[in-house]
Amino acid sequence: MKKQVSVVMGSDSDLSVMRECLQALEKFDLPYEVQILSAHRLPEETADFAKNAADRGIDVIIAGAGGAAHLAGVIAAVTPLPVIAVPLKNSSLGGIDALYAMVQMPRGIPVATVAVDGAYNAGILAAQIIGVKEVQVRERVLAYKKELANQVKKKNERLQTLGYKNY
Repeated sequence: MKKQVSVVMGSDSDLSVMRECLQALEKFDLPYEVQILSAHRLPEETADFAKNAADRGIDVIIAGAGGAAHLAGVIAAVTPLPVIAVPLKNSSLGGIDALYAMVQMPRGIPVATVAVDGAYNAGILAAQIIGVKEVQVRERVLAYKKELANQVKKKNERLQTLGYKNY
C-alpha cells in the first residue's frame, strides 16, 4: 500500500505524543509510515529522507520534535512537500522553545505548525491537505467536522436541560 504521510520524530520518547497523530491518520484511512530521525544526530540520513520522500509517493510530512526542534525545518529546506511541525513539550521550557523554532522559519522555507503537543491536529491537517485532491478523504474530513458539531450541540442541550449547577 502506498504511504501518503510520513511521520517522523526526533526520538522514541516523542512517540507518546506522536501516537495521537497516527490515530488521526487512521481515522481518515490515510496510509502512513513512521520513523525516528534526527536533524542533529543523523543529518545526512534526514536530508536523504526529505529529498527522496516525494519520489517515494509521500504527499505530506509531519515532524515532531522538542527542544531545539530543527527537524521540521531541516526537512522543509530540502523537500517540495508540505511539512507540518508538532512542537513537543519535552524540555524544561514546556515546549515553547520548540514552538518558536518551528514558527520562526526564514522566508522561503515554510513549515505549518500546530499547537504544542498538537499531534492529533497535525493528522487532521494532513488529511485536509490530501483532501484537496482526493474527494474520499475530503468527505471523511467533512464527516468528522459534522461529528464535532453534533457533540457540541449535545453538550449544549444537556447544559440547557440541567443548568450549569447540575451539569
